[in-house]
Amino acid sequence: MTVDVCELVRLRSHRPEAIAEAAARRTRRPLLNDNGRLMIVAADHPARGALGVGGRSLAMANRADLLERLCLALSRPGVDGVLATADILDDLLLLGALDGKVVLGSMNRGGLQGARFELDDRFTGHRPEDIERLGFDAGKLLLRIDYDDPGSLTTLESTARAIDDMAARRLPVFVEPFISRRDETGRLRNDLSAEAVTRSIAIASGLGGSSAYTWLKVPVTDNPDDMAEVMAASTLPAVLLGGEVGDDQDGAYEKWRGALQLPTVRGLVVGRSLLYPADGDVAAAVDTAVGLL
Repeated sequence: MTVDVCELVRLRSHRPEAIAEAAARRTRRPLLNDNGRLMIVAADHPARGALGVGGRSLAMANRADLLERLCLALSRPGVDGVLATADILDDLLLLGALDGKVVLGSMNRGGLQGARFELDDRFTGHRPEDIERLGFDAGKLLLRIDYDDPGSLTTLESTARAIDDMAARRLPVFVEPFISRRDETGRLRNDLSAEAVTRSIAIASGLGGSSAYTWLKVPVTDNPDDMAEVMAASTLPAVLLGGEVGDDQDGAYEKWRGALQLPTVRGLVVGRSLLYPADGDVAAAVDTAVGLL
């Protein structure tokens, strides 16, 4: 699909109500199909100022290019849906790309990449009432915990209340937890050791007044062989996240393949590594990931 930016801008300028109309007529589906697996393409990075892919610091800055990559990914067999912020989902609604797809609204994007307040990750994206009003299927939130940063406590509390609000609406919410630390340069790093990921899962699983609608979105640990023990920390259903783009894409696929066999792991939520693969072949990258399921 070639995205007509002029037409998108015309609709946004002259008929902003077209977005709500597109959401109202969108064909919906269950969160899980008969196979019980979930393959979601993620594109909520730009709203946190995270535009880089590999060595390209502004790779995701061209919105038309990103939308074309998303439409291609969503058209591939086995892709269930998309995770994004309102601006991107609104464009995809206008493009008619979300019919029959699972739509996840990204809820907290206030922890801007590289900011001093990065761990005070305010809920600046979709609210539970927005997800309900638009007929979307779930929400997603990011929970990074640094034991040395008081901002993490604010995020913990607001995360718990968001889980409560989603559960009250019987809407699933995908919680992406990390134990994080700042390195000697002040840059925030996520700890992917088995102990840290286990601890983050235990903390996230206990948030809110009900876990009935809580899912986990978890990374594969530094040593993939640790994943069986790590995932034993909770009975909540989980999906694997894709992480940073690296040179060894085949190695990443193998990490996912093993973890996908664990009983609580129900699928993948992957973004940049599929939308911006090193060889540029989005369709092939998506098809390979789908094949792992």
